[in-house]
Amino acid sequence: MATTRLSAVDASRSAQLQELWRHLAIAKPLNPQDLAHLDEALTHTSSGLHPHHEQLEFLGDAVLRLAATEFIASTHPQLPVGERSALRAQLVSDQWLAQLGETIGITCWWRIGAKACGDAAAHATVRAELSEALIGAVYTISGLPAVQTWLKPHWEQTSRVILADPHRGNSKSALQEWSQGQDLGLPIYDTREVSRNHGDPRRFHCRVNLPELDAEGWGGSRRAAEQQAAREALQALEAQASGKIAPH
Repeated sequence: MATTRLSAVDASRSAQLQELWRHLAIAKPLNPQDLAHLDEALTHTSSGLHPHHEQLEFLGDAVLRLAATEFIASTHPQLPVGERSALRAQLVSDQWLAQLGETIGITCWWRIGAKACGDAAAHATVRAELSEALIGAVYTISGLPAVQTWLKPHWEQTSRVILADPHRGNSKSALQEWSQGQDLGLPIYDTREVSRNHGDPRRFHCRVNLPELDAEGWGGSRRAAEQQAAREALQALEAQASGKIAPH
């Protein structure tokens, strides 16, 4: 899928994009049109420049899901369909895309507006959006095999962590299933922002309550703090079940 209104990339920007391409370790040499696709993918709408990332992000969304599906089918053929779906949800999530952007240092190549640049809280969202657009650009330039080759080691690392977790990275869902199975209703999460520092990994504190059980967690986001609290609650339940500790 080709995007429209491709513009020429100047020599300085071309050198930057060539550096990114080498960083991604994709073999195909770049022509001027390829450079324009990369430049488009890394130009956020907040910059006010055109063309910007949105069309390639839309393409990248579909490519990402297909590539992740094929990765799971080839590397984890033993997984039931339900577990494949749960794993894929993690491998295509905004959180994963933001982490991908951080890993490849996408901030070295992005073009974003001054307001977005000064809003540290928005950086994860921008990293996710531009990483997905970059996937769309790589697909446009080199096809699906290049996307798969690039993303495979990142997916392998993530899937090892997820598959080692009995709750598949979603402790809140696991805790909810347990509490409903015990007729205890839904867990109650009390989450509060305790720091104004956007980069603070303990910015949010969460306490989760169930009858005779409470646990707490910390995180850089509300979601992270709640997942950590749910994980602590599940660990406490597992310890109770094994007779290591008595219920509260």
